[in-house]
Amino acid sequence: MKKLHLFVFRSYAGPLVMTFFIAMFILVMQFLWRYVDDLVGKGLEWTVLVELLFYASLQVVPMALPLAILLAALMTFGNLGENYELTALKAAGVSLPRIMKPLVILTVVISGLAYAFSNNVLPVANLKLVSILHGIRETRLELDIKERVFYQGVDDFSIKVEEKDQESNLLREVMIYDHRDRLAANSNVTMADSGRLQVSADKKHLMLTLFDGITYDERISPEMNAKRSRQQRKDNSMYRVDRFAEQVAIMQLQGFDFSKTDENLFRGGDRMKNLSQLTHDLDSIRTERNVYVSSLEERSSATHFNRVPLVRERRLNAVDSAEVINADSVFYSLEANRRLLVAQNAIRAARDHKQLIDDQMRFIEREDVRVRRHLMEMHRKFTLSFACLIFFFIGAPLGAIIRKGGLGMPVVISIFFFIVYYVIDTMGVKFARDGVWHVYQGMWLSSAVLLPVGIFLTYKSATDSALLNADVYYAALRKFRERYLRK
Repeated sequence: MKKLHLFVFRSYAGPLVMTFFIAMFILVMQFLWRYVDDLVGKGLEWTVLVELLFYASLQVVPMALPLAILLAALMTFGNLGENYELTALKAAGVSLPRIMKPLVILTVVISGLAYAFSNNVLPVANLKLVSILHGIRETRLELDIKERVFYQGVDDFSIKVEEKDQESNLLREVMIYDHRDRLAANSNVTMADSGRLQVSADKKHLMLTLFDGITYDERISPEMNAKRSRQQRKDNSMYRVDRFAEQVAIMQLQGFDFSKTDENLFRGGDRMKNLSQLTHDLDSIRTERNVYVSSLEERSSATHFNRVPLVRERRLNAVDSAEVINADSVFYSLEANRRLLVAQNAIRAARDHKQLIDDQMRFIEREDVRVRRHLMEMHRKFTLSFACLIFFFIGAPLGAIIRKGGLGMPVVISIFFFIVYYVIDTMGVKFARDGVWHVYQGMWLSSAVLLPVGIFLTYKSATDSALLNADVYYAALRKFRERYLRK
């Protein structure tokens, strides 16, 4: 029996590792396709890209692992059935549950490791990935000065060239506007016959060597700009014209070099916390929500019982004398102008009260969203482990039933079940996030749907049911036709 278990384990381990890395590769490529616009043209170093791909790979493990288990189980038992090894084992008196026993134990271990990964590794990976992605988004594109178009990617400068020589890297008819003088943004203009552009190795300075040019500069002091009229400023402006044969302009660059965003900015996110942190923060959020609710109740009560002086006085007198006041009789006992005043005050008070409630409800709804997100993340740490078990008990018996190995039929069936799981899970998560369903209902919806399927397939496979044998259905259809349709 030990040799049998070792044989089954070896048959399962290879496809599991292979399919896991294949699924990881496909999901990481999907990630890159999603963020390709943020990555292209930034001049990122290969170390940054490798770090990004590493944390992206960790992030897609919750999707790749269940898919790999499903596909590996289908391939393993499909190969055993196709080569009549399952038939030989059953003929020798070994039942399917005994054949599956070592793989069930392995899947339980993998499920436990998946929970540890979701609770300890995945929050750190999410934090690192968000920090890197935010830094990449804040990084500017590399210098790409186009012909006959003002380039404004350098702070406080506008650069325009008429022609670019790709072979000699020479720029012709260069025009530069210097906007560093806030009082006169276009007062400094440099025009040159040609020039050559270089970026320093640290990407912090832009060195532009200009040839045969002229600079026009108009200086305006702050005192002159603030205290004198437009004509006086024009008459007293200082003009300067400089001609040069060669000049090197050094401009400071900001935002072209990649830097990671501070991780402390994202630590408050629900996906960056483990189970203990989620539990602690959830209690704090609920306490804060209760404060908002109590404040709303107190302010609503005070506003509701706030009446015009006459009604409030009669209410107090009624309390002292145990007399019941009819509000309508009190209202109609007033004069016409007083009734109009009371109605207007009541309408205004109602509107103020409604505005107060709406303002407070925004804070309460915000806290409700935070509560739901934290609860969702808590449940998500367990749904991954449970999904691994469900997909194994779908893949193993289904492979024994269809008896097809390789990457053909198992891949098709695996993709079908995974799409069904993903669609149901996405729908449940959306309902839970929007508050349509309870959080546990939305997060466990996909597991609740596929668990009966796994139980049913395991039962059918253990009893040697011809579930997917077309001849069985043809025979049943033929009997039905002979019995009912020929009468």
